[in-house]
Amino acid sequence: VTYQDKHGDIKYTQARIFDFNNINNNNFLAVNQFTVVEGKTEKRPDMVIFVNGLPLVLFELKTASDENISLTSAFRQVKNYQNTISSLFAYNAFNVISDGIHAKAGTITSNEDWYLPWKTIDGIDIAPRTIPQLEVLIKGMFDKKRLLDIVKQFILFQKDDNDYKKILAGYHQYHAVNIAVDSTYAATSDEGDRRIGVIWHTQGSGKSLSMVFYAAKLVISRELSNPTVIVITDRNDLDDQLYMTFSKSSDLLRSIPVQADSREHLKSLLEGRTSGGIIFTTVQKFTAGADDTSNVLTNRKNVVVIVDEAHRSQYGFSAKVVQDTSQAFEKYGYAKYMRDGLPNASYIGFTGTPIELTDKNTRAVFGEYIDIYDMSRAVEDGTTVKIYYESRIAKIDFTEEYEHLDDDYDEITSYQEEVQTETLKRKWARLEAIVGARPRIESISNDIVTHFEKRQESMETPVGKAMIVAMSRRIAIDLYNEIINIRPNWHSDDLMKGKIKVVMTGSSSDPEDWQQHIGNKQRRETLSRRMKDNNDELELVIVVDMWLTGFDVPSMHTMYIDKPMQGHNLMQAIARVNRVFKEKQGGLVVDYIGIADKLKEALVQYTDDDRDQTGIDTKLAVSVMEEKLDVIRELLHNHNYDKYFTGSKADKLKSIMETIDYVISLREERKKDFIKLTSELSKAYSLCSTTDEAAEYNIEIGFYKTIRAGIIKLATDGSKKKTIDQLDAELNQLIAKSLKSDEVIDIMAATGLARPDISILSDEFLEEFKKVEHKNVAIEMLRRLIEGKIKSISRSTLVRSRLFSEMLEDTLRKYQNRLIESTVIIQELINLAKDITKAVEEGKESGLSEDEYAFYEALSSNVTAKDVMGTDILKEIAIELTKKIKSSATIDWQVRSSVQAKIKFEIKLLLREYNYPPDDPKDLNNYDKSIKLILDQTELMFN
Repeated sequence: VTYQDKHGDIKYTQARIFDFNNINNNNFLAVNQFTVVEGKTEKRPDMVIFVNGLPLVLFELKTASDENISLTSAFRQVKNYQNTISSLFAYNAFNVISDGIHAKAGTITSNEDWYLPWKTIDGIDIAPRTIPQLEVLIKGMFDKKRLLDIVKQFILFQKDDNDYKKILAGYHQYHAVNIAVDSTYAATSDEGDRRIGVIWHTQGSGKSLSMVFYAAKLVISRELSNPTVIVITDRNDLDDQLYMTFSKSSDLLRSIPVQADSREHLKSLLEGRTSGGIIFTTVQKFTAGADDTSNVLTNRKNVVVIVDEAHRSQYGFSAKVVQDTSQAFEKYGYAKYMRDGLPNASYIGFTGTPIELTDKNTRAVFGEYIDIYDMSRAVEDGTTVKIYYESRIAKIDFTEEYEHLDDDYDEITSYQEEVQTETLKRKWARLEAIVGARPRIESISNDIVTHFEKRQESMETPVGKAMIVAMSRRIAIDLYNEIINIRPNWHSDDLMKGKIKVVMTGSSSDPEDWQQHIGNKQRRETLSRRMKDNNDELELVIVVDMWLTGFDVPSMHTMYIDKPMQGHNLMQAIARVNRVFKEKQGGLVVDYIGIADKLKEALVQYTDDDRDQTGIDTKLAVSVMEEKLDVIRELLHNHNYDKYFTGSKADKLKSIMETIDYVISLREERKKDFIKLTSELSKAYSLCSTTDEAAEYNIEIGFYKTIRAGIIKLATDGSKKKTIDQLDAELNQLIAKSLKSDEVIDIMAATGLARPDISILSDEFLEEFKKVEHKNVAIEMLRRLIEGKIKSISRSTLVRSRLFSEMLEDTLRKYQNRLIESTVIIQELINLAKDITKAVEEGKESGLSEDEYAFYEALSSNVTAKDVMGTDILKEIAIELTKKIKSSATIDWQVRSSVQAKIKFEIKLLLREYNYPPDDPKDLNNYDKSIKLILDQTELMFN
């Protein structure tokens, strides 16, 4: 700006609207009942927050005492202000609405569904329900520094078609991004290990936008010297979708993202660049060069790599030996080449699905969890809707044999080499032929048409979309043909018309009648726009693999699954129906193939309340790896295999065969030791594969794994080694035993139950069990549900899980001994289920964190202590216990006696200060039992 000084001279200077560096240089003002006159209209919003004279935030507050006044009333009032006194909103950052009970924040373009709560004050713990929501929101968002941070970095404008959207970050995005930025500073420092961490934000909760907010903070960071951000996905369609999200956000990102078309293009984008830029690519563009140096794309340290769905693409660091008739050489996975190409970059992983409890690899590569925002929290906050499940298995009936199909398959192939097993899986496609049998296709098609039409009629929303997931392209086309045979008017040859379409890839070599369904990227983009347009007649798509991840159609309410799925793939697929849309109450998954058990297994990862995972000590993994290496070397000390590491490719192959021959010549016990040790070595290596210590052993470990594979291939035990024909015959029998044909049935209806909410154990669902005709079936189903819930609880609180386990065992014992009739048993089980739900809610409402409440329960399990000391004192002890233990316990404290002794001493010292537990003349072992219980709870907390 220009101004005239006291001498009359014209001066130039820079005037900032806000001082983001020195917060106290800004003026903050809250005005109650602020009057605004515009034309002939006069309005008085309840409160307006001004910063440096600009009205940034408007509050509309309703009373909690009037049951007729709701949050909707406050929302409509704000919309009325936007229409009548629009000048007030020229500088508006966001609005806050409250009805005295609930409180939410949103922008001028947000509909009521996208006004969302702010659930935390400090960004670490979710605030207890005992604290009013408005108080949490004000303390959580209106700290002066935090408010300006939100205004500067966490409000985003995007243009969608012809409409602009103003997006306010949710509390989970705000805190996750800031923690990630701090973690980035640590990882990129001289002492950092280049592992930033992993963010798990469940599908539909804005994971892609979290990446945008994170990248936007990085590009302005002085500490990172204007870094280059590389965004990596593992599929071209995901790369396109994420690229579009970033491109729409170029104003906040202060740069226009670029998509690398090839490895050469990626290299050219990085060559000569010293800073800046946002580059998109796929992991497949990282491949081996002619030598180690040719792999390097850039040596710069100020490069941050964002990997989407990290749990998939990060695998592939270990060496795999490739052999042909004349030579042998090592080949690595994409992730290894990615790190070779960007050796000094730092890596952060984003995922919409949790890392499995047994998978330590992802965190070993990217670091520990930075933030977790799971399915339950997303549904509770309103960022996603609930997903419901309906079983309509088409009986080809999957009999009891089918339940053991995977186990049987593993048993049949258990002694086979990996390549041969993979070949069998491909040949096992004859299962697809059975699933795609004509009578079954006709049955399912009729059921889908009837079900979809009824669902459309019953929906409260005026429009709705659905997706059918088929097992193969052939089945997808057969389903299409049968559906349009039932409803001819749904079909159209015109790409821009028709109610149903198939979305799949293919080639000119595919059958002629497939060609109308095969299209290029442009065809898929056209169909994508049609599906996302709520006014378009396209309502139903049939897919095989396309659109099952990263494809967002908020109005999609139903997914029909006729394809075996599990784990991450299953959870990502069903999340297509969990998006918030108008009056949509939830998404529905209709199961025709029998995925219920796989769904339950996957949900274990999602519904546990305790998300703390034991950290991976990579130094410990390196130590174990080196120990296994030493033992294997000692086992092979009489055999010379140096030529593998120093010779030509022909020498390598010769050395492999000689070493296989040597190991086979050893006595059986030593041979088994080699196979077992190699397996353990591989597991230890996977935990530390990105460390410098592990890198030097990569080729050697690949060699030992190749020897192991060769030994299995040459196994001579006829009782274990099977020919392809033998395996083929056994698999045929396995399939034949597992399948028979019949009509489509609604399993829940057959048992007399309404379809359950995936969160299970709701009062409405439990009450349905009373109406089930077959009481023994109801008891068994209740038992399984309750056992699953207790198992979930057992990961966080010992006292509660033990208590409920004992109650369940006692009830079932009475049932098994026929001491009381089944209807009474059902009622007892229902009561137990309600008690479990109530106990979980009490924990949330106690004002304590989950760990603190677990200790409180352990402390109050001593009846004398609870009576004598009272609740408040026990809560105080629980809080102190949690602080002391968390500050003292290290990752490997269970195996370090010195740390265990210190923790035990500090626990006993603290309890002695509070004189816990009080003397109990009736129980001389009172003290020892109480101490043991608290130590057991401590161990559970860190396991």
